[in-house]
Amino acid sequence: MAVPEIESRVAVLEAKVEQLQRKLEAVAPDAKPWWEHIVGAFADDPAFEEAMRLGREYRESLRPKPRSKQTKHAQSAKARKR
Repeated sequence: MAVPEIESRVAVLEAKVEQLQRKLEAVAPDAKPWWEHIVGAFADDPAFEEAMRLGREYRESLRPKPRSKQTKHAQSAKARKR
């Protein structure tokens, strides 16, 4: 590809980017990030607190239970003595 052709293609792309930036600024001039719109929406909400508590309890119920301190070998030896 020749240099003049590349330069003209870059110029077209730069113009298109500038056009898109102007459109974006017209739609949302000083747009905040999405999360800033909802920060604090559930502050001091008992229903939200309950949902968080229930979710925590559910996740904790899925965790593997800790094994006893006895090893399998010790348990089988104990079973043989019976």
